[in-house]
Amino acid sequence: MHNKQRWTHLILLLALVLGACATAAVATEVAPATDTPADPAPTIDLVDGLGRDVHLDAPAQRVISLAPSNTELLFAVGAGEQTVGRDAFSDYPAEAAAVTDIGDTYSGLNTEVIVGLEPDLVLAAEITPTEQVQELEDLGLTVYWLANPTTLDGLYENIAIVGQLTGHEETAGALIAELRGRADAVAAALAGIEESPTVFYELDGFDPANPWTAGEGTFIDLLIELAGGVNIGQVMDVQYGQLSVEELLLQDPDVIILGDAAFGVTPELVAERAAWGELSAVQNGQVHPFDDNLASRPGPRLIMGLEILARLLHPAAFE
Repeated sequence: MHNKQRWTHLILLLALVLGACATAAVATEVAPATDTPADPAPTIDLVDGLGRDVHLDAPAQRVISLAPSNTELLFAVGAGEQTVGRDAFSDYPAEAAAVTDIGDTYSGLNTEVIVGLEPDLVLAAEITPTEQVQELEDLGLTVYWLANPTTLDGLYENIAIVGQLTGHEETAGALIAELRGRADAVAAALAGIEESPTVFYELDGFDPANPWTAGEGTFIDLLIELAGGVNIGQVMDVQYGQLSVEELLLQDPDVIILGDAAFGVTPELVAERAAWGELSAVQNGQVHPFDDNLASRPGPRLIMGLEILARLLHPAAFE
């Protein structure tokens, strides 16, 4: 009997040891899932439009925009709540009005306010002089200079960059797909068009004898071309300049687009200008008010500008 009890005790002890080993094995397998830290946010290394290497330890959570186009891009990719400062001219979307005003490139940036907002990224634009970029960097701030796009693909690339800088790659990708689809729809609608009307785009008609317009290489020129028109501003040797009324009469545009409509310029006032009544566009009722922000700001609303211009130049194609 004594030996039987001893064997029983040995068996029980062995069972306890094996059970303990099994428990330890389970603990060893489970522990890593509990103790392993979460994957760190990816670092970001990009080259900006000035050829500068820009590094972020993680997607920016406090961003200051130095241009209206940048502000529109930030809100469009879903980084509106991360935008803590914006330039004085950023008026779209409406939510941008609640963001702190940090001055503007032309009158001067309020660097004290900018530093006080503690941004981890300042998003500059092509309108931002390199001297201002250097000034902000000397204050210890990280600045990314976003170059103006010269094509729609360039616009899409800028959207992707802003999405990456702010951690909204997925939203940026969806936005790019939507905008590309809308631009493709315009191209498809105009595919059978054989005639391209000549267009005069008025930026400023304060001096009607020498109105300001946009030449080759501008967003306006690009959109007019994509909308199925020919920009008569290409006769200038500068991107932005004044065209004499004599030259305007010589070119005799089929359509006039009033990018200065926001300043009260109307087709009726244009018709009253000296010599302008002789223009075919005026005589045929082809003078149209237009929101210049849709063509002059290199942001996502460029596609809306393209859609409107295409319908103005070729209404029958969209019936």
